[in-house]
Amino acid sequence: MSTHRSIASRLWHDRTFLWACLIAANIAMLVLAVLIISIFWQGFGTLSWSFITHFASRKPAEAGIRAPLMGSIWVCSICALTALPLGIATAVFLEEFAKKSRFTRIIQTNIMNLAGVPSIVYGILGLTAFARMFGAFGTNLDTAITFGNQESLFYFRLPFGSSVLAGGLTLMLVILPVIIIATQESLRSVPSSLRAGAMALGATRWQTVWCITLPAAIPGIMTGAILAMSRAIGESAPILVLGGLLLVFNTPENLMSDFAILPLQIYHWAGKPQQVFHYLAGSAIIIQLVVLLIFNGIAVLIRQKLQKPLQ
Repeated sequence: MSTHRSIASRLWHDRTFLWACLIAANIAMLVLAVLIISIFWQGFGTLSWSFITHFASRKPAEAGIRAPLMGSIWVCSICALTALPLGIATAVFLEEFAKKSRFTRIIQTNIMNLAGVPSIVYGILGLTAFARMFGAFGTNLDTAITFGNQESLFYFRLPFGSSVLAGGLTLMLVILPVIIIATQESLRSVPSSLRAGAMALGATRWQTVWCITLPAAIPGIMTGAILAMSRAIGESAPILVLGGLLLVFNTPENLMSDFAILPLQIYHWAGKPQQVFHYLAGSAIIIQLVVLLIFNGIAVLIRQKLQKPLQ
């Protein structure tokens, strides 16, 4: 008798938990659907090609997102070119080469903790380390060390100031722990038998990693990396602390150019009292969502394209 009661109790708890999960998921999807519908309802009317190609303006009829859109592309390109190689290389070293010791455990714990640090803290780090370089080259750009012509593509200065390079490196700090953790999880998913087989055939550890482990882990690595980049596109707090501009009437010409990004432009328009600027913010959010969907779609396609059965 007690056995039947125990089975019935477990089944009841199982069904209750299942229904609780379904209700929570449906509520989350309903809230998300309401937000998306309201954004499209508000911003679709002002969405046009001229909105994408025009610069920001105080006149709503002439306002556009050309500068923030190009600024986001520049910043995220720099972020990807720095964060992906550094993050993947760090994860490969920790998983495949570093000896398991107290020191590596401390590093791993710090990486896990950094993944949960608020992004505004990274903005303060970027302001100190990249924009001002700890005051080593003076406290303002008048005393900065410059190389080349300011209008040239190869213009460079120290410190970086509130430039696209400083913005990209700051976002690199934001997503670096995420990329490291995602790469480590992908490397751990590769069966150890593949490594043992390669080593048994005479391959060195580096040959095993380069020819066996990394190719098998690439789908997971690329998916995690691109999803991390999707997060970087939507970040605004670090750039705001860094000194990103709200009104920019030109696109970046080099790594030291001033810039604006889409999240900051959305924040600026949403804070205005005029209702028409709220419509423009809705249009910019639609463009932002499209960019995020493109990145997520690329992640899925890369994973499906590179996914191979492990034998």
